[in-house]
Amino acid sequence: GYGVQEIVLGMAHRGRLAVLVNIFGKNPESLFEEFEGRAIYQGSGDVKYHQGFSSNVMTPGGEMHIALAFNPSHLEIVAPVVEGSVRARQDRRGDAQRDQVVPVIIHGDAAFAGQGVVMETFQMSQTRGFGTGGTVHVVINNQVGFTTSCPSDARSTEYCTDVAKMVQAPIFHVNGDDPEAVLFVTQLAVDFRQRFRKDVVIDLVCYRRRGHNEADEPAATQPLMYQKIRSQPGTRAIYAERLITEGVIDKDGERALIDSYRAAVEAGEQVARSVVTEPDKALYVDWQPYLGHMTTSTADTRVELARLQDIAARMSMLPDGFVLQRQVQKIYEDRRLMSAAATPVNWGFAELLAYATLLEEGFPVRLSGQDVGRGTFAHRHAVLHNQKNGAVHVPLQHLSDAQAKFHIYDSLLSELAALGFEYGYATTTPKALILWEAQFGDFANGAQIVIDQFITSGEHKWGRLCGLTLLLPHGYEGQGPEHSSARLERFLQLCAEHNIQICVPTTPAQIFHLLRRQALRPLRKPLVVFTPKSLLRHKDAI
Repeated sequence: GYGVQEIVLGMAHRGRLAVLVNIFGKNPESLFEEFEGRAIYQGSGDVKYHQGFSSNVMTPGGEMHIALAFNPSHLEIVAPVVEGSVRARQDRRGDAQRDQVVPVIIHGDAAFAGQGVVMETFQMSQTRGFGTGGTVHVVINNQVGFTTSCPSDARSTEYCTDVAKMVQAPIFHVNGDDPEAVLFVTQLAVDFRQRFRKDVVIDLVCYRRRGHNEADEPAATQPLMYQKIRSQPGTRAIYAERLITEGVIDKDGERALIDSYRAAVEAGEQVARSVVTEPDKALYVDWQPYLGHMTTSTADTRVELARLQDIAARMSMLPDGFVLQRQVQKIYEDRRLMSAAATPVNWGFAELLAYATLLEEGFPVRLSGQDVGRGTFAHRHAVLHNQKNGAVHVPLQHLSDAQAKFHIYDSLLSELAALGFEYGYATTTPKALILWEAQFGDFANGAQIVIDQFITSGEHKWGRLCGLTLLLPHGYEGQGPEHSSARLERFLQLCAEHNIQICVPTTPAQIFHLLRRQALRPLRKPLVVFTPKSLLRHKDAI
């Protein structure tokens, strides 16, 4: 065994109920009750094929936690969410080798070739801030996307999996009607992932026996394809015939296996035999402290002046011989004056002080987005660069030996996958401040699917808590409305039933207390911050 402790799975609706029942051990009775509208959890009415699940299974190497991610109808968008959840679990375990938690994503052929977020997710796979040590991708290649089956309509590449060539991922094409070949290729793919820590793709060439959904009649648009499919025996029948021919089982044995499985399902009994009935709770994250809180719950965000000045002094310390660029040197000289109360604290310093105080209080902080180390408007400078040798110093990582982890990453130039990743990370890490900053230029709407389908609606649809913070540069000054990343009217339209928090701070004191409040309160609600442009340094906003 490889010692894998957790697997996080992302997939669309195709085959999902079979995965839930046969692999995750979901009780068939509870699944059928969902079909009949008798589900215990009453969300806002999302379909069964979007619901997540988790369980523990026993393997020859020991107990393992498996989780199926919640997802919307938007194909492939769950991929970066899974990666973020995996990275959070790896960070929590101190899994620097990235071999204890493995992401597995099941795709459809049409969506894998057509959705740009697939490329973005591959591009993240080996980056410092978003890598997870490789993903096992399984493409259910049923050679049709709803009603589109002509390759010249569906893609411009020879294979639906060709996008994976951009990261030189091995791609194994295998006949879905040959279970033993599929098993061999799957083992080979896992071996590759664990050996090289890189993505690997299985192209499972198969077909869709019925329509796209319960109401679809596929012969209307694929008449010849479905003539062939109706005359084709199923995978189980083909494999059973092979086993009978080889003398492994006989006809009675085949019938007995079918009857026992069907009887168990109809009786509502669990059919996945590897599921652990009393799981090891050490593999879980306890969300109990964050449940059931009012949106008006408060937190004491104050910090004593002496402690603030002590932290500020430590933030300003540099390694011996570390040479700052001229403008950055001036910023740090000004911050030393601010820490001595010789001049008012500005926005950038207040923001970093908020992070520093949280780190010392045991709250990890993760900040990502395009150019966040410096900050779009050169106001943050949380990552310093030695002008002599290019060495990097992050003051917030050197406050004290007992501090929590501070991660800051300039993201790849992606909004959709990057924000999806941070949502996945935040929904897996309750005791942390997770922030994503949009670039200047109305770039937040490049991630609109994540904002609409996960951040603002995930709690109502799925009961998923999320404390993610969005920092969105806002304002019509500085290159006009085309360069305002947050439109207040858009986000107010998304507000309902206390689903998100929207704040428009204008002073350094406000951003300091706002960020601390997001972590210190037991409430986990997404926070959308309309951050300023000219007010970052305006003397009347201090």
